[in-house]
Amino acid sequence: MTSRAILPDEDLQQSPPPAPISLTKAGVTRSAKAIRISYDGVERLFQAEIACYADLNPQQKGVHMSRFEEGINEAIDQVVLGEALVIESLAQRIAERVVSAQGALRSEVTIRASYPKVRTTPVSEIESQEMYELIGVAAATPTGARRVVGVSAQGMNACPCAQGLIRAQAEVALANDGFSREQIDRIVTHVPIATHNQRARGTLYVGSTDLDADVNADTLIAIVEESMSSEIYELLKRTDEQYIVDRAHRRPRFVEDSVREMVRGVVEQFPELPDSAFLWAHQANFETIHTHDVEAERSGTLGEIREEFAGGSHSTHHTGLREWLHGGLLGA
Repeated sequence: MTSRAILPDEDLQQSPPPAPISLTKAGVTRSAKAIRISYDGVERLFQAEIACYADLNPQQKGVHMSRFEEGINEAIDQVVLGEALVIESLAQRIAERVVSAQGALRSEVTIRASYPKVRTTPVSEIESQEMYELIGVAAATPTGARRVVGVSAQGMNACPCAQGLIRAQAEVALANDGFSREQIDRIVTHVPIATHNQRARGTLYVGSTDLDADVNADTLIAIVEESMSSEIYELLKRTDEQYIVDRAHRRPRFVEDSVREMVRGVVEQFPELPDSAFLWAHQANFETIHTHDVEAERSGTLGEIREEFAGGSHSTHHTGLREWLHGGLLGA
């Protein structure tokens, strides 16, 4: 005897809810998928984690969860990310399918994929595979879409505050030992001053109202790494270690410095982006001499940021990610 599935007469998701209230978003998270990326002439599979949401009207009890997965699978089958690593185009394709399948006013999709990149170490010039996070975020409505490309990279920061204390201590000790002011200045210029180091992670999102704008993920990775005291590598020889430590201690940076350097990097590297473009820069430093960690961030349109660069005025409004993604589509 075989059992047969008995389908209910009523579409429960379409039925009215007990409380007729619309929801900002409902959907699926942590949907693990393999996406295809063609890089260096070879198509490879990468693991990605996808989150999909749609808004829900006050007369509908629930979203159709299976339709999220169907939309994700269809988009993945049709899109192979090319050399430019335009992961945000895949996020947009999924978001557009979600709007259509759910009959929604808006949808939002986030894709996070591990992205391996072979780097050459600074002195020994050996190859080391480094892992980065590639991020695509998109919002869609029945009439349009906006999208953002993002990256996340590790590095290290050397603390300027502790370094200043150690420098002052060294200058007093050298003066007490008979060194002149000129000699002391030469010594502290040539010898890296000790401080405590912080493993760090920088994250940078950039979005443009021009969907054809060329915002390359590799360029964003370079901006993030350059914003910190030094980049780091999985594999290092002793000569590389010396270079990294020396470089970091000659470029001490607060968590706030790294965010500002990321913002500056976007402004300088992408002068063609319109004032309506968006960026979000976030830095997290993982402390070594404290039990807490520290974070800083800045979000806003390039117009808001360029105005601050031009005159140093404090922008009264910092546009946020969801505000930018959805605001230009439905006026909300």
